[in-house]
Amino acid sequence: MYNHCSDILIHIDEELEDSDIHDLERELSTMDGVYSACVNERARHLMLVDFDPEDIKAAQLLRTVSSHGLHAELVGLEG
Repeated sequence: MYNHCSDILIHIDEELEDSDIHDLERELSTMDGVYSACVNERARHLMLVDFDPEDIKAAQLLRTVSSHGLHAELVGLEG
């Protein structure tokens, strides 16, 4: 079985506490089709998510972030 991998960068407008960032990383990482989600410690408003676009769409990842009351945008999508 061949896995597809895409990367998306999510820009989060709010500044989050460490625990909130790590909770969000864990939540996204456990979603079906997501390989990893991590925030750059030097650019804490940017979260890189590696995922399989056949299993989950970038818009769904953004909705999950937004469901926490956060304002966020998709920055880029690579296939």
